[in-house]
Amino acid sequence: MSLRSSPFGSTVAMKYFMALTGLGWTVFVIAHLIGNLLLLSADHDAFNRYSHTLVGLGFPLIAAEIVLLIGLLVHIFSAILVTFDNWQARSKGYAVYKTRGKPSKKTISSSTMIWTGLVLLVFIPLHVYTFKYGPNIQQGYVVTLDGDQVRDMRRLVIETFSNTYYVVWYVVVMVLLGFHLRHGFWSAFQSLGLYHPRLTPVAYGLGVLVGLTLAVGFVFIPIWVYLTGAPL
Repeated sequence: MSLRSSPFGSTVAMKYFMALTGLGWTVFVIAHLIGNLLLLSADHDAFNRYSHTLVGLGFPLIAAEIVLLIGLLVHIFSAILVTFDNWQARSKGYAVYKTRGKPSKKTISSSTMIWTGLVLLVFIPLHVYTFKYGPNIQQGYVVTLDGDQVRDMRRLVIETFSNTYYVVWYVVVMVLLGFHLRHGFWSAFQSLGLYHPRLTPVAYGLGVLVGLTLAVGFVFIPIWVYLTGAPL
């Protein structure tokens, strides 16, 4: 059954949901990178203070996590329905890459969205499990901060990024994240109906900038920790 005739709504509606949730997650990823950059600070307490402040938010943090989870599920559900609808509408698969010349916005990024999305889908729960639910104060990951004993999140991150296999996995996924955002960011504006001869090239350029900046930022941190042996 085609998505257009399904009870879930039209393809346009699904693309709209996918665009909004994708942009929402992009904002979160940008904020996440800014926080992670505190690992590079000469003040070794900076990252732990940031982490402890987030945990101290309590209910607002839990509410934000629930919103992010719902947004991710909606994004995935919408992407699956749109992809299946596209597969039904044409004989060739979504991921076949073929250049269409300069006027086309078809790129490797756009042609591999489903695959980069699947990798990110595997990465996100593993990443959350490793850091959010990883070793805590009870396991000895504790540091004294402003007179209080708090979780030594900085130590956990540095120890994790000292593992060669994890660093390679993390770097590969962050590169794929850059590809995913490169296409996803600008196509979200199209899905929201924001067409304009001047706006579209700007959105496309911003997509490239956002994808590249976030990929480089997230890749730099584990490589810096791994190569420099950042002190605990």
